[in-house]
Amino acid sequence: MSAKSAISKEIFAPLDERMLGAVQVKRRTKKKIPFLATGGQGEYLTYICLSVTNKKPTQASITKVKQFEGSTSFVRRSQWMLEQLRQVNGIDPNRDSAEFDLLFENAFDQWVASTASEKCTFFQILHHTCQRYLTDRKPEFINCQSKIMGGNSILHSAADSVSSAVQKASQALNERGERLGRAEEKTEDLKNSAQQFAETAHKLAMKHKC
Repeated sequence: MSAKSAISKEIFAPLDERMLGAVQVKRRTKKKIPFLATGGQGEYLTYICLSVTNKKPTQASITKVKQFEGSTSFVRRSQWMLEQLRQVNGIDPNRDSAEFDLLFENAFDQWVASTASEKCTFFQILHHTCQRYLTDRKPEFINCQSKIMGGNSILHSAADSVSSAVQKASQALNERGERLGRAEEKTEDLKNSAQQFAETAHKLAMKHKC
């Protein structure tokens, strides 16, 4: 089982929540955290997770989850309601970058994802979730690539491909229909010509017979 599947099962499923996406991160700037604040557990992995409640009305939240070195379990740390998210900073709109910032009402963190593609996927899910579940004040997305802001660009691409294929198939059928139509016309012309030839031959035969 992957780490993200384990987080979904261990952290969110017991609370009747559904995890939509997660990204493994490290801080770009180290915070000075007292040894006792971590429980003396040393190094750890950090995941930023996006989830929604299964119960209506749907509530979306962003949760920081940690896995300490030597442990197979995950620990829920900080959590914010999606309404508290004020700004999402993609750092560089002109290139793939693993760095990003999240600004909440009462917190600000600077992160770097494990890969740029993992960050991109998480941003697409986050942007789509904000558009779907936030009606009033939506967070500001800045310095983000257009493919991230598109959110469902993959779906649009697939739809365009299907539409193009249907159009080509329709065009091919039309062209085939035109060819069949021309063939039918030629067949009818040949049939008429053959009938006229038969009638002429019959008349000539009768004339010579007389």
